[in-house]
Amino acid sequence: MSTSPQVYVIHENPEWWAPFAAAFAAADVPAEQWLLTDGSIDLSAEPPQGVFWSRLSASAHTRDHAESKEYGRAVLRWLESWGRTVVGGSHVLEFEVSKVAQHAALRASGIDVPRTVAVFGTSDLKRRARDFPVPFISKHNQGGKGLGVRRWDSDDEFDAWVDGTEFEASPDGITLIQEFLFAREPFVTRAEYVAGEFVYAVRVDTSAGSFELCPADACVVEPGTAGSLEPVFPPFALRDEVTAEHPLVAQHRAFLRANDIRIAGIEFVETIDGRLVTYDVNTNTNYNPDVEASGQASGPGEIARFLGGLLSPSFSAA
Repeated sequence: MSTSPQVYVIHENPEWWAPFAAAFAAADVPAEQWLLTDGSIDLSAEPPQGVFWSRLSASAHTRDHAESKEYGRAVLRWLESWGRTVVGGSHVLEFEVSKVAQHAALRASGIDVPRTVAVFGTSDLKRRARDFPVPFISKHNQGGKGLGVRRWDSDDEFDAWVDGTEFEASPDGITLIQEFLFAREPFVTRAEYVAGEFVYAVRVDTSAGSFELCPADACVVEPGTAGSLEPVFPPFALRDEVTAEHPLVAQHRAFLRANDIRIAGIEFVETIDGRLVTYDVNTNTNYNPDVEASGQASGPGEIARFLGGLLSPSFSAA
């Protein structure tokens, strides 16, 4: 690691790095990756000077990096014990790897969330699923990219899955049963925030019928046709009508302040009965290149300026 103060970006997937590296370079902010896939730290040694940004992911296990969550917990606690500036610290990592934690904090902030039951293990799954009308969905508590999210149109279908060989448990053993949200139109919205402030909102098309359309895991899907339909709209597009003055955006900003989350993408759906339901908080947010190319705002650019400002006031003034 460098001996000069800089921004350290803590994560486990080098494929994410390019747009952020470009943004840091454009803002003239010194930054480097810190990959938590292996290695060591001396707990008695002082960390380097700088700003540390954690963007560890709940989906790390899908890239054979299941241990990165625990590595992150250790590294972030070490950095915090030395008083380093950490964005996305140990408390934020717990939101990233637990939808239960997200749900509880969103509800406590007065934000509408889906009715959800957390089931520990499998013995109670079939019984608790019957608390929900069909269709309903199941998802992993520790998820990401929409992986593990399924729609169920009958209890018998769900029971057969739980008892069969295709059942896939969440990495932490917690399965969520959740009400199915009928969208007013076939899209969900992801609002991006940097330094706790609104940057832009993205329309994520769900008409092709797949839960695994990152970043949307509340997409509408028809039985037996997931991913087989032609999309009606571009997969990702800027939603100009969602601004910083939007009432839900104001609620999101208050939620982020209350929980000391500085960088996040928050997903919500507008339902046919008029609800605005927030269902996911992503603290390792990625940005769609087509939306970024619109030129109206840049998520990585805002992050580079924000973290550079924490490193030195001269960067934020640039």
